[in-house]
Amino acid sequence: MTGQEPQSIEIDTSKPHPARMYDWFLGGKDNYPVDEQMARQLLTLDARGRDMARVNRAFMHRATRWLAEHGVRQFLDIGTGIPTEPNLHQVAQQAAPEARVVYCDNDPIVLAHAAALLRSTPEGATEYIQADARRPETILAEAGKVLDFDQPIALSLLALLHFIDDEDGAAALVGKLVGRLPSGSYLVLSHTTGDFNPEGAAQARAMYKARGMTLRPRSRAELTAFFDGLELVEPGVSLSADWHPELGEVIDVPGDEPIPGYAGVARKP
Repeated sequence: MTGQEPQSIEIDTSKPHPARMYDWFLGGKDNYPVDEQMARQLLTLDARGRDMARVNRAFMHRATRWLAEHGVRQFLDIGTGIPTEPNLHQVAQQAAPEARVVYCDNDPIVLAHAAALLRSTPEGATEYIQADARRPETILAEAGKVLDFDQPIALSLLALLHFIDDEDGAAALVGKLVGRLPSGSYLVLSHTTGDFNPEGAAQARAMYKARGMTLRPRSRAELTAFFDGLELVEPGVSLSADWHPELGEVIDVPGDEPIPGYAGVARKP
């Protein structure tokens, strides 16, 4: 495993972290009071925060399954989050035991639990990189030790880009990563949106900013722009819950309002 050794891990519990808040929304125990406090504040803006996390997680499972069934055998997952079974490699290797998966996250608590991400099948491989998503060259160099960049790779940026603002280079980051992928690779994105509740999204963004963090909800058109030059898989950029529901794990959400998140998968020609 690359990065720091577990004994050197230092976890900052003075401010919330998105990976730990996501863990709390999913019912996990690898979070701290500061994470729960902010997560509960977000629930006052939209009481379906837990459902949002579950819908996003289910999309990851379906997209990974679809990719494996369509011949993809290599996966690079940036912004992995705290392990919650089944993890991406488990879904991929269930369909294709020889699949190779590289995870990457910047929260030391994910490193502390990375052993759960490294339980590969004998035929496949898994690796974990401790790095910030804003350092694509570092990630690509480390990933190249496990993945063959001459063969198709599925790049997953799930619930990640809404933590990177436009002026911080979100589009350039995607461009650098996709630019290194060979033909036949795929880009997988999921992203929160303010399309259905602009006022609530603005309040959430202000809440993040007050804690020194970034939240950049994007419209469907803005998310679609990240796929420029790629071939979108049907149904294109859709609500996360509406992307190939026939693949299973559709989350039953009460009410008629859509869960405010988009997702898409696209192939590099």
